[in-house]
Amino acid sequence: MAVEELQCIIKRCQILEEQDFKEEDFGLFQLAGQRCIDEGHIDQLLEIIQNEKNKVIVKNMGWNLVGPVVRSLLSNEKEDDKRKCHFLLLDLLVKLCNPKELLLGLLELIEEPSGKQISQIILLLLQPLQTVIQKLRNNKAYSVGLALSTLWSQLALLPVPYSKEQIQADDYGLCQCCKALIEFTKPFVEHVIDNKENSVENEKLKDEILKFCLKSLKCPLLTAQFLEQSEEAGDDPLKCFASEIIGFLSAIGYPFPKMIFNHGRKKKTWDYLEFEEEEDKQLSDSMASLAYLVFVQGISIDQLPMVLSPSYLLQFNMGHIEVLLQRTEESVFSKGLDLLENGLLRIEDNSLLHQYLEIKSFLTVPQGLVKVMTLCPIETLRKKGLAVLQLYIDKLDPQGKYILFRCLLNTSNHSGVEAFIIQNIKNQIDMSLKKTHNKWFTGPQLISLLDLVLFLPEGAETDLLQNSDRIMASLNLLRYLVIKDNEKDNQTGLWTELEKIENNFLKPLHTGLNMSKAHYEAEIKNSQEVQKSKDHCSLNIGREEIPNMPPEMVLHSALFTFDLIESVLARVEELIETKTKSTSEENGIK
Repeated sequence: MAVEELQCIIKRCQILEEQDFKEEDFGLFQLAGQRCIDEGHIDQLLEIIQNEKNKVIVKNMGWNLVGPVVRSLLSNEKEDDKRKCHFLLLDLLVKLCNPKELLLGLLELIEEPSGKQISQIILLLLQPLQTVIQKLRNNKAYSVGLALSTLWSQLALLPVPYSKEQIQADDYGLCQCCKALIEFTKPFVEHVIDNKENSVENEKLKDEILKFCLKSLKCPLLTAQFLEQSEEAGDDPLKCFASEIIGFLSAIGYPFPKMIFNHGRKKKTWDYLEFEEEEDKQLSDSMASLAYLVFVQGISIDQLPMVLSPSYLLQFNMGHIEVLLQRTEESVFSKGLDLLENGLLRIEDNSLLHQYLEIKSFLTVPQGLVKVMTLCPIETLRKKGLAVLQLYIDKLDPQGKYILFRCLLNTSNHSGVEAFIIQNIKNQIDMSLKKTHNKWFTGPQLISLLDLVLFLPEGAETDLLQNSDRIMASLNLLRYLVIKDNEKDNQTGLWTELEKIENNFLKPLHTGLNMSKAHYEAEIKNSQEVQKSKDHCSLNIGREEIPNMPPEMVLHSALFTFDLIESVLARVEELIETKTKSTSEENGIK
């Protein structure tokens, strides 16, 4: 019945001129053809399509059947023979129909699905889509750009696999699509390469390929996790995709050194206004992804000029590192850690000049590391952030270390981070006293730094429990200074400033300890009286929660911390008294 109905429509249209076809004819043709497909009359439909007498009708109306054929292929498990007939019908339609109408129809089909069907329809239609675009005579660049944009928008909806197992399973087909998309794009890249005359159309095609490559660097490559380099690169489809994308950029005249060295400069890399606007809004992520792929994954790194110094490479990568560290996805900011570590390991200790800290990113990047250290929920990444920050400190020259310490003490707002910085200050003072004299960690410069360390932010009212890490580190530093620096030598300037330290730090600390201990002792007494033994609360130690602690135990833990601070404070004051008494006696003998 459906076949007869279709033949009837065709007979009526055969006597009409092409320009006389009506909208009603298109609709009837589509409905009858779809019924033929639904009812399994593929062989008869093939005969109709192949009939030379129907050539004009098929050219104008046949594209309406592509959707039904594709949906039928996706929706049903068919026998091999029937699937072959469906594919043959699809190939015929692609060959015979109006390519402009086909292009729009294929792109609409690609935009329809969701979930796992996205990759299925992309893999099914990429080859037909490529054929259709190559048949177009005009506006090929626009058509390529429209197709690549549509394909990328759909790929961006697919979850990116992270582990080796997920990559190998490729449940959503992203890896397969990336591989197929490279094959889809290659002929158009080759077209740009082969046409050296730089015609307007060729330049437009180059720009469309460039846009696609930049989008691909951002998604999926920015969040993609790559297999360990010890494993064969050929086993990692996403790394292969990244390598091909970078290869495309180089082939169309945008080798990666040109891209990442020029990004962010006043002189724009691009020749068109839309790219200048795009650069400020969208390109930062793409350029950061490119820098990571080159320097950490080693893709096309042989294109890098060998004359560039490690410090220069770090300088232009710092902007990209800053971009990566600002992102909240662990898969992205972990790349920032890797890229920074990669750059720092090329530099000798104490050789990174302090003048680099005049560049904004050289101070914002360590602040980004602090956020990773304090806010990231994954312990391995927190530890990695700490290790990279220490590496960064080690590479700076003495004045650079001094500037960075001041910056982080003023901005970190985290007792543990401040304790880490204070320990580093102690290490630098120790090196200055034992090995090479360093004006930045002795005398007036050091005193200025100690003003940020040996004080309580809110005086006696400071929350000692919240600031216990910082206070203990400060007391240990002060104890070290008293032991190592004699009042007579006064290399550090400590003894000149002792009265100020006592007034700003030691005395308020005494008062604060007395107030805090009295408060917590009163709370313990109150807790015992009320007997809330069944109520529990939690305590965080080193960012790890110790659950279900009775309130009284939490209070006793706080008192233990105060006792510990008090014992170190007493030892410091004892050492100060001993040193000053000894100096007074020596002066008396003289």
